[in-house]
Amino acid sequence: MDRRGTVLKGKYELLDLVGSGGMAVVWRGVARGTENFRKEVAVKRILEKYRTSGEAIEMFVEEARVGAALQHPNIVQVFDFDVDEQGHHFMVSEYVRGLHLGDYVKAFASFPDGAPWHTIAAIAVETLRALDAAHTREDDKGRPAPILHRDVTPSNILIDSRGVVKLADFGMARALDRERTTQPDIIKGKLSYLAPELVLGQDPSPRSDLFALGVVMWEALTGKRLFDAGTDVEVVEAVRDARVPLLTAQRPGLPLGLATVVHRALEREPELRPASARDMLQAITGELRVLPSTTDSTSLSACIRQAQEALGRR
Repeated sequence: MDRRGTVLKGKYELLDLVGSGGMAVVWRGVARGTENFRKEVAVKRILEKYRTSGEAIEMFVEEARVGAALQHPNIVQVFDFDVDEQGHHFMVSEYVRGLHLGDYVKAFASFPDGAPWHTIAAIAVETLRALDAAHTREDDKGRPAPILHRDVTPSNILIDSRGVVKLADFGMARALDRERTTQPDIIKGKLSYLAPELVLGQDPSPRSDLFALGVVMWEALTGKRLFDAGTDVEVVEAVRDARVPLLTAQRPGLPLGLATVVHRALEREPELRPASARDMLQAITGELRVLPSTTDSTSLSACIRQAQEALGRR
């Protein structure tokens, strides 16, 4: 059983449990080397009850393979993948010290206007840079080999203390050059962030990720859930219908251009959404250009510190 102080392969020491999901947990750890080398890392482990599940292991291996294939400043980097002394898998990636977008928005819940719209837009731009890198990926021979995230949610958009945005957890990703790792009738991802075509059993596309980011932005800008319901069936029905209340009615004073970009990403029909992550990125960047103040990493860092203070964190 994993506990604080456990050392994997004589190199990775587990320090604090920082996250838990449906099938895995994440530890803050440290990589130890010779000459007192130490580096803070994140260590992901399959939950103990799933460690003998062939499907869970296959998904975990796929996550590591996909993560290692993506090298970009806005994507959490995978450093290592191995098995421990008992033969159980673990993945080592960079540790992002900061907040995820969900907590960032929560920190501004008591503010009259919620989270600053320009910082939400700036965070979306950096997330779109990550998605663009994944969607336009090429293999070693220069052939298109796109990767879809399929789980763009607030908890997977990380902002570190320096104001750098990182997209995490490609565990739900599907590399288009490989077969599905689960049965066709199993829909991966968190229900309220799925695109309508996915709940209808259709194949995902880059525009499915853009829809998910549209949901994330709508919620971050309003402080409300978009597709909220009492049961999973009702959530699926709401996603399928994709009826989206007007952002400008939910948040008066929001620039019309930005609201239009978000609503376009939330179109029910994929072909009506932005053609690519890059197109959506450029549209949001155009809105940010009219701001009198900057939205660079320094200003984002200041916003993160403000949010951490509001949440009582350091």
